[in-house]
Formats: sequence, C-alpha cells, structure tokens
Amino acid sequence: MGSGLTKAVLIIILSLFLSSALPATMTMSPLEASTSQASFTHGNHAYSLPPSTIWNRTYGGPGDDHAKSLVQTSDGGYALGGTYYSSPGHFWLVKTDSAGYMKWNRTYVRSPLDAVRSLVQTSDGGYALAGRTMYHDPFWNDDAWLVKTDSAGNMEWNKTYGGTDEDRAYSVVRTGDGGYALAGYTRSFGAGNDDFWLVKTDSAGNMEWNKTYGGPSVDAAYSLVQTRDGGYALAGDTYSFGAGGYDFWLVKTDYAGGIEWNKTYGATGTDVAHSLIQTTDGGYALAGTTSSFGAGASDAWFVKTNSSGNMEWNKTYGGANNEGCLSAVQTSDGGYALAAYTNSFGAGGTDAWLIKVGPPRTISELKTEVEDLGLQGEIDNKGIAKSLIAKLNVAQKLVDEGKIDKAKTILEAFIQQVQNLTGIHITVEAADILIESVEYIISYL
Repeated sequence: MGSGLTKAVLIIILSLFLSSALPATMTMSPLEASTSQASFTHGNHAYSLPPSTIWNRTYGGPGDDHAKSLVQTSDGGYALGGTYYSSPGHFWLVKTDSAGYMKWNRTYVRSPLDAVRSLVQTSDGGYALAGRTMYHDPFWNDDAWLVKTDSAGNMEWNKTYGGTDEDRAYSVVRTGDGGYALAGYTRSFGAGNDDFWLVKTDSAGNMEWNKTYGGPSVDAAYSLVQTRDGGYALAGDTYSFGAGGYDFWLVKTDYAGGIEWNKTYGATGTDVAHSLIQTTDGGYALAGTTSSFGAGASDAWFVKTNSSGNMEWNKTYGGANNEGCLSAVQTSDGGYALAAYTNSFGAGGTDAWLIKVGPPRTISELKTEVEDLGLQGEIDNKGIAKSLIAKLNVAQKLVDEGKIDKAKTILEAFIQQVQNLTGIHITVEAADILIESVEYIISYL
C-alpha cells in the first residue's frame, strides 16, 4: 500500500472514531487543518514531524450510527460500511469523494437488527457487505448476511448463511476465483458452543462449502485473509484451547478449508484478536486486546509471527486503564499502524488512539549507524566506534545461535558504554539515536 493511501486510510479511520453522529448528511469538523509538514535534520539523518489533520467528516442522523469498515475506492474516494441506527438497525453504505464529501448513501433492510461488520469493493466497481441479520422462526436468531451492490450502491443480490441458532459473519474477502469468503462464528454447526466458521461462495454468493474449527467451548473468528498460497488464515479468540481464559487463535487452512495448522497466543487472562494481516515477509500480524500482559487492566496487543505461525515478537501498548486495538495495517516503510482506543491517555473517557509501529531494526543496520556517526564526528574516537561494533558483532552471533538472553546482555552493555561516554566522546544527539535503536532491537528479541 502506498504511503499516500496509507495516510488517507488512517486519517479516515481516526476521524471515524473521533466523530459523533451529527444530523443529516455530512458535517465539517473544527479539526480541519493545513497539510503542512515540518522537518529537521541532524547530521545526514532527516526527520519529519507528523502532518496535521487534512480533514475529517461525520455522517449520520439523530441516532447512534456506526462505521465498522472502510475501503479506499478505485476512483480515489472512500466507502464506509456500518450500521444505521437512526432507524431500526440497517446495513449502511456511504460513498464519498476523495475529500470525504458524501456522494450517496444506501441502507439495506432485512430485519430490525441488521449490522455490517466488513466491506470490500468488488472487481466490477460495486461493493460487498457482510454482517448479521435476524430472522424469526420461531425465535429471533442471527444469520450471516452478504449483500452485493453495483457501483451506485443499488442491491444486486443478497444471501444468508446459517442454521437454526446464532451465526454471524465478521469479515469478508474477495477470493482469487472471483467469489467471496466470510469468517465469523457459528452456533448452529461445529463442535462447541461457538466455533470459528469459514464460508466460501461463488461470484453470485452461492455457498460452495463451509468449515468449522473449534472445541467444546466458545471460539469466534473476527478477521480473515486469503493467503498467497490460495488458502485462508482466520484470527479471533478461543476458550477451547490455549493457556487459559480466552487466547488469540490463528488458524491456517488450505484452499478448500482443510486445516493445516493452528496456534494460540496468550496466558490466563482474556486475549482477543480483532485484526489479522499477512505481512510482506509471508508471516502474520495479529492485533487485539490483552488482559494477560501489559501495564493496565487491558492493553492493546500486537503479535508478529513467521509463515508457520510461530511468534517472532509481541508488543503491548497502554497505561493504567483500559486499552485495545481493533485494526492494523502494514505501512509502506515496513512498519505497522494500529487503530486503537485508550482510557489512559487523551482528552478523557475513551479516546481514539492511532499507534505507529516502526519496522524492526536490525543489528546490522545499527552497525552501519555507528560507522556513519563515526565518519560524521559524532563519535570522535575510532577505537570507541570499533569497540561498539565489536559488541554488536558478538550480539549478532549470539542471536544467530539462538542465545537471546546473552545477546540482550551484550546489547545492554552497549547501552552502558554509550551512556558512560556521552558528552565526552559521543555527542548527546548521537547517544540518543544509538540508545533508542538498541532498546528497540532488544524489545523485539
């Protein structure tokens, strides 16, 4: 994804969290600001400050209207999928231009409580929305609902999927064969109370097959990707497997939904994965909420795995109160951006929280940085630069041998040496760069 697209998508996501539903079609918020961007340099390092908000818009009526999914459309505008509660709950699709001005919006009604969870733009310029609808036969229960529209939002067809109990779709993707795949949970089928549920359809929404994954307790999928090998990966939470309580659960299947492997991540608290991406290195990144780890009652939790689902690293983000993450994207610089919420920071109550995670630094990159700082005179003694590089060589060898704790000890000694020489043979600015880089590397080991 290009950086311009990424910034635009993130700005829209943030504004959706920040905006309250205002009457009628669209309102401009006081947050509208200039697009100027400040920058400064130090040595041959250039730094940019984040740009100010370009614009934000609100859409809705007098009730509580929610956007749950966003895509940038092929014409450069945006489409938002959500639920319009200003009348009884309806599927809601809002189309805007590139500046966020509403071009049209449509609602789709099947029951008093229909709710969109996921949206994609289709190859013909239309849209597919997935979520839940209720039916009364003889009791109110949920079915997964898939609605296909043309490019103007006019419904072309819709399909429901489910049995006699509660079944919901939380994620939809376009598949390589022109059809669709939906993920969510089912209470009508499977092994337990709720099971992961994967539904594959053709291009007209006709079910081709469906699969359940789970155990005797509650398991629910909230995010789905079609993987580069033509299979699927689903992420959510499981109470049937793992370390106890609810755990992150990642399930990898082949092209026909046959399970290839599955992994759990978590501890004895409540750990729920809300978002899944396949990363550029072929691995996976899961984002959600944890009460097992972190600083507060719950924290945003980000887990990175390799292509086999083995955890490479994980990070928590939060303060003393409740935080969580609902969506993640990989950014053009190899890092990540997380759309989250926070009760520890911000203006009060629950605030939207946008977290930018840099790409993991490597020891090799740090060695180059030491060499550059030496050449610039920021480290004024060649022997000191060689000594620092020697420590990094030892740390790299230990990492390669899998001796992570020993590698961390060497890197901590690196930090101590830099601190001891700061203001004597290493400038304060260079010391800050080196210490921050090493601490970043340690956090990912």
